[in-house]
Amino acid sequence: MAEVKIIGSAGSLFCIRVEWALKLKGIEFEYIVEDLRNKSELLLKSNPVHKKIPVFLHNDKAISESLLIIEYIDETWKENPILPEDPYDRANARFWAKFLDEKGLIGAWEACQAEGEEKEKAVEAAIQNLALLDKEIQGKKFFGGEQIGYLDLAAGWICHWLNVLDEVGEMNVFDRERVPSLHEWAQNFIHVPVIKESLPPRETLVNYFKGSLSYVRSLAANKN
Repeated sequence: MAEVKIIGSAGSLFCIRVEWALKLKGIEFEYIVEDLRNKSELLLKSNPVHKKIPVFLHNDKAISESLLIIEYIDETWKENPILPEDPYDRANARFWAKFLDEKGLIGAWEACQAEGEEKEKAVEAAIQNLALLDKEIQGKKFFGGEQIGYLDLAAGWICHWLNVLDEVGEMNVFDRERVPSLHEWAQNFIHVPVIKESLPPRETLVNYFKGSLSYVRSLAANKN
C-alpha cells in the first residue's frame, strides 16, 4: 500500500497541480480516480466539509485544497523546494496563486459562458487579469526563477486549459499580443517533461467544457 495517495479526477487542473508537485519531488504515489457523479465513501470520509477533489492522503491523514496540499508536500519533503525560501517571495507567490484561482480562473470561465454584449466585457476583464500576471513573469523563465516553483504550478492551467476555454467559448483570452511574456512562460512550462507527460488529452478537456457550458446555458434558459 502506498503511503501517498491522491483522490482525484482525470483532467482536473486542481488535481494535476498536486501530481506535478509530487513528480517534481520524485515521490511515488497512488492515484485513486474518483467518480464525481457517485462520490465514494473514501472521498466523503476524507473531505467531509467540501466533498471535493483533490484530497491528498499521507499515511491515511487527509488534506484538501490543492494549494494547501502543495505547501504540505513542500514542507514534508525538503528536496527540490517548490516554495521560495525568502519570506517576502513566498508571500508574494501565495498572493498571486490566490489571485489566479479567485480572479484569473473564474474570470476566464465567466468569459467562456458569457453571451451577447456581456461577452466582450467579460473577455476584456479576463485579459486584464492575465495582464497583471504578465508583468510578474517578464524577464523570467519561470515564476520560480530558473526552476519551476509554487506559482508556476498554480498557473499551470493557463498553458493547456485556457486554450481549451478559448476554443469552447469562441474567444481569445490568452491573447499573445496582450500577454506576450505569459505566452513565453507557457511554452517553457509545458515543455518540461514532468509537466508535458501529465497533461490530459485536449479532446477530453474540450468535451468536458462543452458539456459544462451546455449545462450552464440550459439552466440559464430555464430560468428565463
